[in-house]
Amino acid sequence: MKRLIGSIVFLVLICCYLWSCEKDDLCPATTPTTPNLIVRFYNTNNHALLKKVIEMKVFMEGRDTVTLGTVDSIALPLRTDGTSTKWGIKYNRGSNGVALNDIDFLEFKYTTREEYVSRACGYKVLFNLNSNSSSNPNPVVTDNPVESHLWIDDIEVVNTNIENQNAAHVKIFF
Repeated sequence: MKRLIGSIVFLVLICCYLWSCEKDDLCPATTPTTPNLIVRFYNTNNHALLKKVIEMKVFMEGRDTVTLGTVDSIALPLRTDGTSTKWGIKYNRGSNGVALNDIDFLEFKYTTREEYVSRACGYKVLFNLNSNSSSNPNPVVTDNPVESHLWIDDIEVVNTNIENQNAAHVKIFF
């Protein structure tokens, strides 16, 4: 009898242990997370024509340079722990057969908002670019201190709300 009671108690404990397990919380790869800023490059003479940037390299201030190759658009992550991010964009353009590594800096100013996604995925951060005005431009375009000209001719902010990566947020003309 003691053996039967011991077996029943053991089986009840095993069943309680198995029923107390929770399913694994995994964030699916298809779940939208914090979006990047999408930048597309256009011809300065024809604003409808995409233009490729040759041997593009980008870097965030204080971080390593990332080589992207020849591209017509880039996805730039914005800092979630601040209200501005400064990116250096290096364009390897040629002039009379000589390669010129031209660097322009873009500083984006924005506000952030956290949005709950799920228990498995946590929160994502959404961005809203500050309005652009002559007294407070956004984005701010500056040149490398050793250079005397910008390779970026103009910038157009297409969408100030950065909530997804489905379309371009910023157009750069050069």
